Amino acid sequence: MTAEGSSQRQWVETLYRDHHGWLLGWLRRKQPCPQRAEDLSQDAFVRLLGRERMNDLREPRALLLTIARGLLIDHFRRSDLEQAYLEALAQVPEGEYPSTEEQALAIEALEQVERLLDGLSARARAAFLYNRLDGMSHAEIAERLGVSVPRVRQYLAQGMRQCYVALYGTPT
Repeated sequence: MTAEGSSQRQWVETLYRDHHGWLLGWLRRKQPCPQRAEDLSQDAFVRLLGRERMNDLREPRALLLTIARGLLIDHFRRSDLEQAYLEALAQVPEGEYPSTEEQALAIEALEQVERLLDGLSARARAAFLYNRLDGMSHAEIAERLGVSVPRVRQYLAQGMRQCYVALYGTPT
């Protein structure tokens, strides 16, 4: 291990020793499952291993809270996504039920789509999904969302731009 890597590890170990109990307590108040709270607290410190050492870090708890909040949001989003998928799956006839591996791949794909569309407003995201997944026309989407057809076109353009940027990078 390099001297820099050792120093980084020692920095995270010091933060862990000084703040792990506090962070875990905070997470347990936000997350009812004690095992999940423990996992999230560990993930927060693992994230620090990938960061540059911050010698002048004045508020380590603020940094840990920022990381933990992001992890909590990711966890709740994934839980909501999994729940919606399982509810949809309950409507599928038994003979057509996907394997466990197919289910995991579907959830992973849904998470990728969610991350891809994360920068869009709720209405733009809904319009894009209604159009691409449900095959709804612009007029149907406008009626559903209570907006004009030109606004739906703007939403769809925003969605297409998000996809383009994700695939090819920022347009020149």
